[in-house]
Amino acid sequence: MTQSATAGGGTSPNIIRYKAELRKAIRRNANEPDVNFLNITAMLDIMTIILVFLLKSLGESSNAIPQSDDLRLPTSVAKTDPHQEGVTVTLSKSQILVGDQKILALPGRESQAQTGVGAQNKRGGPNDLYIVPLGNVLQTARRTDVALRRAKGLDPSTSEAIIIADRGTPYRLFIEVLFTLGQSEFGKYHLMVMQSKTLGG
Repeated sequence: MTQSATAGGGTSPNIIRYKAELRKAIRRNANEPDVNFLNITAMLDIMTIILVFLLKSLGESSNAIPQSDDLRLPTSVAKTDPHQEGVTVTLSKSQILVGDQKILALPGRESQAQTGVGAQNKRGGPNDLYIVPLGNVLQTARRTDVALRRAKGLDPSTSEAIIIADRGTPYRLFIEVLFTLGQSEFGKYHLMVMQSKTLGG
């Protein structure tokens, strides 16, 4: 029969060691547990830097308009920097786009010079200036822009548009687009041009 006490009535060295280890374990477990959630401060810093670079490259890419037979920008000797904010409306020889979305196909240049986009796309016949398909898309874009402006603390009473028009765009079509923008509460317009060192170059 195994005895757990020494001859002098004391406690066995094994039990003393066991109790000491038990006390250490209890003290270790009594400490506050380690933080078990992810510290995202450093990650947010990285994401902020990436976002800045993405926005910068997006702004630069919006000014790199590809030239083609369907779209040739007018030239200007203006030295001002291109505007970055606003809804992009493109008038090529064959179509109108808002951003990358095609709104409608355009008739031939002679027809554009006479009746713009054509009576079937107008609100009140061939002499009207309001382009219905364009106006519908611009009203949606305006609502989005109002929300963004309020979030940024900017004046939401008017929105801005960047117009990218072929240099041969008939005056009638250009006026119809400007009128539709105005009716959709776009009060500022910026015309995208190619910079030239000399007038007419």
